[in-house]
Amino acid sequence: MALKVRQEMQEKLVAAVATSESEQLKRFEEFMELKQRQEYQSMRDMMDRETKESIGRQEKLKEEQRHRMKIINLRLREAEQQRLREAELERQRQAEGRERLRNLNTIQEEILQLNQLLEPSSQTKTDLPPATLSSCCTRGNQLCSQLSEVVRKTAEGEFPTVEDMTVAERALHEMRALIRLMQEEVAKAQEKKKKEQEDEEERRKQAELQAQQEAQKKAAESAKEKAKRKDSTLKWYKQLQESAAQCAQSYEQLNSPKDVQVKKKKRLQKAASIPVSQISSNSGSQLREIFDKIDKLLSGRAVVSGGKSVSTSQHPQGLDFVSYKLAEKFVKQGEEEVASHHEAAFPIAVVASGIWELHPRVGELILAHLHKKCPYAVPHYPPMKEGTPVEEYQRILGYRVDDSGVEGQDSFLKRMSGMIRLYAAVIQLRWPYGSKQGPAPHGLNHGWRWLAQMLNMEPLADITATLLFDFLEVCGNALMKQYQIQFWKLILLLKEEYFPRIEAVTESGQMGSVIRLKQFLETSLQSRQIRPPKGQLGSMFWGS
Repeated sequence: MALKVRQEMQEKLVAAVATSESEQLKRFEEFMELKQRQEYQSMRDMMDRETKESIGRQEKLKEEQRHRMKIINLRLREAEQQRLREAELERQRQAEGRERLRNLNTIQEEILQLNQLLEPSSQTKTDLPPATLSSCCTRGNQLCSQLSEVVRKTAEGEFPTVEDMTVAERALHEMRALIRLMQEEVAKAQEKKKKEQEDEEERRKQAELQAQQEAQKKAAESAKEKAKRKDSTLKWYKQLQESAAQCAQSYEQLNSPKDVQVKKKKRLQKAASIPVSQISSNSGSQLREIFDKIDKLLSGRAVVSGGKSVSTSQHPQGLDFVSYKLAEKFVKQGEEEVASHHEAAFPIAVVASGIWELHPRVGELILAHLHKKCPYAVPHYPPMKEGTPVEEYQRILGYRVDDSGVEGQDSFLKRMSGMIRLYAAVIQLRWPYGSKQGPAPHGLNHGWRWLAQMLNMEPLADITATLLFDFLEVCGNALMKQYQIQFWKLILLLKEEYFPRIEAVTESGQMGSVIRLKQFLETSLQSRQIRPPKGQLGSMFWGS
C-alpha cells in the first residue's frame, strides 16, 4: 500500500513536474515571440525613421530643384525676350533694307528706261544735232554707271544704305532733268522738220500711186499670161484628141467586114495588147523581152502572136492601128492594173517611156487616151456646155456610164488614181537600155507644169485632193531632186494657200483623201524630205 501510495505520489510529482515544465516551455515560447515582436517593431521603427528622413531629404532636394528651375526659367525667359527683341530689330532692318533695295531697283529700272530714250537709234531723236545727242548720251551713261556702283554692293549680299539711296535719288532726278531737256530739243527739231515731212509724205503718196498702177499693170499681164498658158494647154489637149481621132479614122477600113484581111486586124490587136498585159516586176530580162517584142511590132518587123507571124507592114494602116491599140492598152493598164496595185505603175511606165522615146507617135496617142479617160491629167476640168445631157457630161469628166447608170464615186476615184499614178511614173522614167541622148520625150518639166497648173485651178471636192496625193507620192521625190528650193516653195504654197481651199469645198463625208494629203504635206515639210515611192525598179531588178 505504501509502495502504491508512493507510486501515486511519484506519478503526481511527475505530472506536476511535467505540467510545470510545460508551463515554463509555454512561457519561454511566449518570451521568444515577444523578443521577435520587439525586434520586428524596432526594425519597423528604424525603417520608418529612415523613410521619414529619406522623404525629408527628397523634399529638400525637390525644393532646391524647384528653386533652381525657377532661376533657369527666369533666365530662359530673359534670353528669349532678348532674342525676340534682336529678331524684331533684325526683321525691321531687313524690311527697311528690302524696301530700300526695291526702291533702288525701281530707280535703276527707271533710269535704264530713260537712258534708252537717249539712244541714237530712237526715231524721235534723229533730228537732234549730233553734239547735243552725244552729250546727253554720255551724261546718261555716267549716271547709269554711278548707280551701277551702288547696285553692285547689293549683289554682294548687302542692303543699300540711306546714303546709297540719296545718291540713287539724286541720279534719278538728274536723269529726269536730262530727259526733259532732250525732249525740249526734240520738240524744237520736230517742229522744224514738220514741213519737210509733209512734203515727203506728198512725194511718197505720189510714188505709192505710181507703184500701185505698176502693180495693177503687172497683175493684168500675169492674168493674161495665165490665160495664155491655159489656152496653150487646151490647144495642146485638142491637138492630141484630133490626132488620135485621125489615127482611128485612118484604119476604119480595117473594121469593114468586106476587107479580106479582117482576121489580120485581130492578130495585130492581140500582138499589141498581150505583151502589155504581160508587163510585171518579176524580172528585168522578162521586161526587156516584152519591150523588144513591142518595138519589133512597131518597127514593121514580124513577131509571133498566137503561133502565127504578124507584122504591121501586112496592111497599109497596120502601124496606125497597132499604135492606137497599144496606147489604149497602156492607159487601160493604168486604169485597171495600177489602180489595184500601185507598184505596177513603174514597170508599165518604163516600157511606155522607152516605146515613146523610139516611137513618138505612140507617146502622143498615150497622152490622147489618157486625157480622154482622165481629163485631170491635162489638167483640165471640162465645162458643161449648154444642151449637154448629164450622163454625157459625166462621161466627159471620166465617169463610166452604161445601161446600169453612172459608176460609183469610189470606183471613179480608184481609176483616176491609177491613171495619174501611171502618168507620174512615166514622166520620171526612161528606158535604161536606150540611147539617152537629148531630153526625155515627156520628162519632169511636164510634171512641174501639171502641178503648177493644178494649183492655178479651182479645186474640186474629192478628186483634187486624191490626184495631188497620188501624183506627189509617186513623183514628189523626183521633182524634189530636180527643182529643190523651187519645189519646196510650191509645196509650201500648196499647204498654206491651196489646201484650205480644198477643205472649203470638201464635205465631211469626203475627208479621207483630204486627210491623207494633209498628213503627206505636213510630214514632207517637217522633214524637208519626200521618200522614194514603193515599187521603183533598181539596178538589181535589171540584172535579174
